[in-house]
Parts: sequence; C-alpha cells; structure tokens
Amino acid sequence: MNDKFDIIVGGGPAGLAAAYELIKKGTQPIILEKADKVGGLARTETCQGYFFDIGGHRFFSKIDQINSLWQEILGENFLTVPRLSRIYYKGRFFNYPLGFFNALYNLGVIESFLVLLSYLKSHFRPYRQEETFEQWVSNRFGKRLYKTFFQTYTEKVWGIPCNAIRADWAAQRIKGLTLAAAVANAVFGNQKAKSLISEFAYPLRGPGMMWLRFQQAVEAGGGQVRLNSEVISIRRNDGLLQSVRWIEDNEIKEVAVRNVISSMPVTSLVAKLNPQPSDVVLAAASSLSYRAIILVGLIVDKKDLFPDQWIYIHSSAVRVGRIQNFKNWSAAMAPDSQRTNIGMEYFCNEGDDIWTMSDAQLIDMACQELAALGLSEVDNFIDGFVVRQPKAYPVYDSEYSAHLKVIKEFLGTISNLQTIGRNGMFRYNNMDHSMATGIQAAQNIAGAHHNLWQINEEEAYLEEDKKSRDEQVFLEKVVGSKFARMDKFGFAIALGAVAGLLSFMATVWLIIQDGAVVGSTPQLLSQYFIGYTVSMKGAFIAFGYSFFWCFMFGWLFAYLRNFLLAIHLYRVRRKSELFSFRDFLDHF
Repeated sequence: MNDKFDIIVGGGPAGLAAAYELIKKGTQPIILEKADKVGGLARTETCQGYFFDIGGHRFFSKIDQINSLWQEILGENFLTVPRLSRIYYKGRFFNYPLGFFNALYNLGVIESFLVLLSYLKSHFRPYRQEETFEQWVSNRFGKRLYKTFFQTYTEKVWGIPCNAIRADWAAQRIKGLTLAAAVANAVFGNQKAKSLISEFAYPLRGPGMMWLRFQQAVEAGGGQVRLNSEVISIRRNDGLLQSVRWIEDNEIKEVAVRNVISSMPVTSLVAKLNPQPSDVVLAAASSLSYRAIILVGLIVDKKDLFPDQWIYIHSSAVRVGRIQNFKNWSAAMAPDSQRTNIGMEYFCNEGDDIWTMSDAQLIDMACQELAALGLSEVDNFIDGFVVRQPKAYPVYDSEYSAHLKVIKEFLGTISNLQTIGRNGMFRYNNMDHSMATGIQAAQNIAGAHHNLWQINEEEAYLEEDKKSRDEQVFLEKVVGSKFARMDKFGFAIALGAVAGLLSFMATVWLIIQDGAVVGSTPQLLSQYFIGYTVSMKGAFIAFGYSFFWCFMFGWLFAYLRNFLLAIHLYRVRRKSELFSFRDFLDHF
C-alpha cells in the first residue's frame, strides 16, 4: 500500500459528481459502489426491457452549475416533460398542485364550507406553540384540510403519527415565506417557481442513463468505478484515515488513502471506523433512523391507465403511497407502447411486515390495490418484480438533531474525510443539492475551503443566486420605505399644525388688507368655527378649530392606512404560504 488514492464511497449522484469534478482537476479517484450499478437511490432498474425509476426523479434545479452539468453529460437525450400529477382521495382525483375550483368540485359544497370554517378557526384560535407537523399545518390551513390532504399520506411516508414529526421539518421543507418573497410573488408573480411546477427535465430512458454517462466519463478520465464493492473497514489514526478495506467478488482488498469522500449512510460509516469511536458517538449513530421504500414494478397489458406521471394515494384503504406511470415520464421507458410499466411505492421500515413479505406476496398486493383503486384489472397483469431500498429517507424525529450534532463534531476531527449526499449527511437533500455537496467536496481536495455542513436545502437547492439576493435586498428596502407604518400621532400633529397655521395666517392677512371688519363672506366661517371673527382673537380661534379637526382627521387616516396595509400584507403573506405549499408533497 505504498500508493495513496482518493476514495469515494458510494456511486450515487453525489459520489459521481465528486468523481467527475476530481477528474476535471487531474485526479483519478476510485469509486466503491456496493450495488451492481451506479445511481444509488436514483438508479434505474429494468424488467423485460421496461425501465423503472426508483421513486421517480425529476431533474430541475436553481443551481446553474448543476443544470449545466446535466446538459453537458446527457445532451440531446435530456427531455423536457410537461408535468401532470394528481391526488387520489375518496375515489376522486384532485389536481396537484391543488386548484381551487377542482378541489371545490371534488370535495362538494358542504365539505368545502366545512374546510373554510376550519380554516377560519385556525386563524382566530391557532395553536400557540407549533411543536409538531400537525400543529404547523393546521395553523396554516385548518384541521380539516390537514386531515384531508396531509395526514394520511404523511403518515404513510414516515410511519409515525404527524404529531410525532417536528414542526421545524415542515418549516425547513417549505420555502419562500419572507416578506420580500411574498410581496414579489403577489405583485410580480414567481415565474421561476411556476415553471418548475409545470415542467421538468428527464433522461430519455430514466435517471440510470445519466449516471451511466457519468460512470463512463469518470472511467474515460482514468478513474475507477468498482461495482459490487462493499466497504467493510476504514482504518484511522491521529485524526487521519489511513486505508479503506472492501470486499469485491469475494476477495478482500485494501488501499492506502489520501482522502475519503463518503456518501454511505453516516450511521454505517461510524460503525466501520477502526478503531471505533467512543460509546457516545456510537450511541448517537445507532439512534438515527431511516425510512425504507419498496418499489413493486408491474407490466400491465393496457395502453393507457392514467395520464399522470405519478399519483399520490391519500387513502387508508390501501397501503400503496404513490404510483408511478413511467411511460408518461418518457415514452422510451416502455418498449411496447401498447403496454404500461407501473411503479407501486410502499414506504416501510426494514424488518416490518411489508419489508418481510415475499416478492410474490408484494406483487399480488400491488395488483389487487391497483384494481381496487379502479386503475386497472387484475387480469391485465403480465409480469412484475420487487426492489427493496433500505435507508431511503432520513427520519427527522424529535431527537435526531442532537444525535447528528454529536456525530458531526466527531467527524470534524478527521481531516481527510468528507461526507456528502442525503445519507452521508443524514439530510433530506434533493438530487441536485446532493450533487452540489459532492462537487464542493472535490473542490476542497483541490484546495478550496467549503464547509459542507453549512450547505443545506435553503442555501443550495432553493438558494437565489447573487443577483437574485441583491434584488431581494432591494425589494426589502422598497417595502420598508414605501410601506412603513405611519406614526398616527406624529402625522396628526403635523396635519393639524399646518391647517391651523394656514387658517391663522389667512385671517391675519385679511385683517391687514381691510381692517378689523372685512365684509360678510369671511364671517360665514363663524357658522363652523363658533366665536370666529376676522380679528386677532378670531385668528387664534381659527387656529384651534383647524388644528383640532385636522388632527382628528390625520389620526384616523393614519390608523385606517396602517390597518388596511396590515390586512393587505397579511393576505400577501398567506398567499405566498399557500403558493409555497402547492408542491409540498413533492418534497417528501
């Protein structure tokens, strides 16, 4: 082991992006991938020539570097797909993102009215403290709408009650709630966000096509992608990783390392270190939990089942959580246009009753549920297969943050180790953000000083570029100057003083021009200003009356202006929250 290598553990989007960046910088890394193909959680599986995406992965990003990278790798095989997805609830399909009239029609007038009452109640009697996901959603949309469109699906995905999910998880996943963003969205329209909802990019034959091209580019640049290679031990000493040992084709191999970039689950990484860390760190790692997913791929002898790319199943009568129709992602996913390849997604925990079902049982359950939902007949089934994906989603329970902090502090003591991606950082990253962590980790090896733990969804995936941030700062300044609260007392004093002085000066001017008595016309003011005459005494009386009435008018005007402005900005903010929530389910 005289030669030292840069090792990347995991050949998913994050690991491949890191390797590709290192290749560009003249380094030949080694990727160790446990599976028989690259792609990780975003890989593509096949059955009888049909392509199945594990979970369904849209390609869109506000990170220009990632968009350019995808286009660079895939070129003309990168399609633009118009989006269609719906919610299945009580035998009806609701457009998703939710549309007002479609939801009103499907829910019915009475249920819609009850939803509205519940919504109003949430404003007048909200939960004072938002500690759980249930409270967070109910405060914004009412308890009834929460139960209708959020509770069942959320609990299917996470396997725990919504009142056991932290509220800060929802707040983290839903963006765009700043005043500046709210006003910009309400006044100018958030065109970028709308474009993301209406269409997305997708590889011609699924995400696996993208990752295969990455693999080929890495190998063409002198890097190695070693499949079926499971890391079994990582030796460390004095704050440095010394070597990585793995098993490949029943043979144990080991190399000395310069640097290690790991996207394996951070819980597994801690367990594979030799010597092992302290009991405190091991306990923290064992306390983190993940949610698994099972994909049951079905080939159905029917040309058109439904027009959506995917459907969210908000029904407790079936266990499937989401259904993918892959030929609607790309026609090339199905070699026979007269048949349809369907993905039935079941969220579960490793070792539970769904996880331990046999493949035959899972396929039979998927066929029965597809028929129960009215989407196909059992007799249309041709073939199927099962993919069990462990550690698909990090679970944000009430204690995860404290446990992760312990692990982060420990890993920070190892100078030539970086963790990346969803599993490597125990962070619910989207695909583009995971790739960004891999790229920056590679740049750190080349001399940069990125802090990967400071990169998160808010800063990377939905982060505005510098120009957008400058525009946002400008907008906040405009909002602050144009819509600042008007001081009622100060405005009233100023208006009353100006009016009083004008009345006083006008009376004095009349006295100077014509003497003490100037005719009957000015005397008409005495009908409104009791005791007024065109005299020095009358001038002071006019000042007093003018000051008083204009003071009252000014105070009332400022009060009403502030009140109406507050209502308007409140409505704008609520509109922004509703807009941000339109694609909330996509962030699961």
